[in-house]
Amino acid sequence: MPGLSRRAFLVTSAAVSGGLSVGFPLAFAAGRERAAETAAGVEIDAWVVVRPDETVVVRIARSEMGQGTLTGLAQLVAEELECDWSKVTTEYPTPGQNVARDRVWGNFSTGGSRGIRESHLYVRQGGAAAREMLVRAAAEGWKAPVTECRVSKGVITHQPTGRKTTYGKVAAAAAKLQPPKEVALKDPKDWTIAGQGLKRLDTAPKVTGKQIYGIDLALPGMLVAAIRDCPVIGGKIKSFDATKIAGMPGVKRVVPVDDSGVAVIADTFWHAKTAIDALPVVWDEGPGATVSSASIATLLAEGLTAQEAYVGNKAGDAAAAIAGAAKTVEAVYSYPYQSHATMEPMNATALYTPDKCEVWAPTQNGEAALATAAEAAELPVSKCDVYKMLLGGGFGRRGRSDYVRQVVLIAKQMPGTPIKLIWTREQDMTHDAYHPISQCKLTGGLDAEGRLVALKMRLSGQSILASLAPQSLQNGMDPVVFQGLNAGGAESAFGYEIPNLLIDHAMRNTHITAGFWRGVNTNHNAIYVECFIDELAHASGQDPLEFRRKMLKPRHLEVLNAVAERAGYGKAPPGRHHGLAQIMGFGSYVAACSEVSVGPDGKVTIHKIVAATNPGYAVNPAQIERQVAGSFVYGLSAMLYGQCTVKDGAIEQTNFDTYTVLHMDEMPEVEALILPTGGFWGGVGEPTIAVAAPSVLNAVFQATGKRIRAIPLAQHDLKSA
Repeated sequence: MPGLSRRAFLVTSAAVSGGLSVGFPLAFAAGRERAAETAAGVEIDAWVVVRPDETVVVRIARSEMGQGTLTGLAQLVAEELECDWSKVTTEYPTPGQNVARDRVWGNFSTGGSRGIRESHLYVRQGGAAAREMLVRAAAEGWKAPVTECRVSKGVITHQPTGRKTTYGKVAAAAAKLQPPKEVALKDPKDWTIAGQGLKRLDTAPKVTGKQIYGIDLALPGMLVAAIRDCPVIGGKIKSFDATKIAGMPGVKRVVPVDDSGVAVIADTFWHAKTAIDALPVVWDEGPGATVSSASIATLLAEGLTAQEAYVGNKAGDAAAAIAGAAKTVEAVYSYPYQSHATMEPMNATALYTPDKCEVWAPTQNGEAALATAAEAAELPVSKCDVYKMLLGGGFGRRGRSDYVRQVVLIAKQMPGTPIKLIWTREQDMTHDAYHPISQCKLTGGLDAEGRLVALKMRLSGQSILASLAPQSLQNGMDPVVFQGLNAGGAESAFGYEIPNLLIDHAMRNTHITAGFWRGVNTNHNAIYVECFIDELAHASGQDPLEFRRKMLKPRHLEVLNAVAERAGYGKAPPGRHHGLAQIMGFGSYVAACSEVSVGPDGKVTIHKIVAATNPGYAVNPAQIERQVAGSFVYGLSAMLYGQCTVKDGAIEQTNFDTYTVLHMDEMPEVEALILPTGGFWGGVGEPTIAVAAPSVLNAVFQATGKRIRAIPLAQHDLKSA
């Protein structure tokens, strides 16, 4: 990259994977190499290729992992392009191409519900610029003013004469024109493609089985590798005895991977897995081997009363107000480690030669994967590339590129041979970057009239940035810890107006790697705040909804009122009970009302959840509904069952028999209310996950009188006395 060293690129890419955004101007021509007119089509600008058969190819830089970003971004481009949606298809540019063209496609990172909300402006500009160039090409061919031409569904009409042409016919001429320096974008109220609940572009190949995921990839002459890493994170390998498995079927080679792992390369995955399981390995597990769930809990509990902490949100004097309150309420909550448990385990394929390294990977961050591949290959970035594959689940896990590093290190030991690395489920479960563990001590002060006059909230737990991107800490503080609790801003503001407030964080890190897990810190922060607000409401003798209404900021209150009204809050059928929760996360305002019953045997049935989200703008309302329901699958799995425990430094849960997820017959009916007000761009894939758990837990309290302050719910006895 001109003006950017390889090391600077590596550092920048790593930072981007941590969630930083990178913008760029409308200079679509910068550094580009124009595509020739071929059967593959003509590049109009970086975002749009038009084929002779009128097919429009929209290039998508962000990753698709089931959340619908690919379709949503294509809708935004097609809206400004004024093309025929039925003729739209998509393709991924590579991060290597992005580097070579001065990052014309911008940020490849897909996480934090940023896929659409951070790139909507420049992809719309790309579509609008391509439209102007195509219309201008038609006008010049007719020797007519551009102002006399109009376009609809890819057909350009010269209004005075009625002459018509198509994008496919003028594409070659348009590609030779200079892109406009500025373009006007449509008002969202005039959208006809964006804003509509169109069918996803990636559904059909999934249904027919034609869709290729990273784990499906097959290359000529390819071998397959399975890996074992030290069971204790941070430990190392002492030795392994390759002679013991040398004669096993299909085994080609046994190779070390960094200082903590060993891989078997074989002709099939089963042969590689069988051999790696049989390989004698001696580990140096290191100091982490002394750590247990109990010792971690003790560490976190110490943080609840520590003198030093990072302040995330402060107003008034919470300590003094609590000391003078008519009534005080105190509670301690906790949240465990949780695995991403993607259905497709980590995998990648690499082909290494001394002059080039290519990687095929299901990744949430193509540029970080490219940087990782270049570093592992010890080659310049210009001699490496990553081909993004569709992800069989990401949830934040595939923003990290450890598996990419491993496959390149393995492939380097067999130059010229494509190597596919597939993690076993056990490797995947025990070497994750886990949802951070935490505890929270909350103290509230109520006045004589039952008003909340003070709230003190001490978080104690791990920092994701300290684990994955320490360069992003701010004077030692992790700002991401305070998601949903911030004083203000457009990302994750605290919803309550409380005159005296103190929210701080005592950072307590362990050897277990913490990572970005769908919903990130809003998941436990929503439980801590919304369940404790319920506790305060009951302590003051007030209805939880009315108690919240007195304190909530307008947009937070709008979504809460919406779910309460639609669910018939307070009027649940006999034997059923309602629970509420709200939060702001990832730029959107969300709320939920759950309807729950608890049988005499303690069995919890979640009958229905009404959820509301205000993301500002809704690019595909149908997909937002699916994302809300899908996020509840994830959030309810975590609330009911999700827990990773530590014994002798290692994660104990190794597969779905010990790490349970929600079963189909446990999934409630979900009604999603989409309430876009405009004026801002919020996320969709992650915000609502946070309100699933607290709304259900509050309903469980209504049903049983038992307050659940530690998940998973399955570990609690809810049987009737």
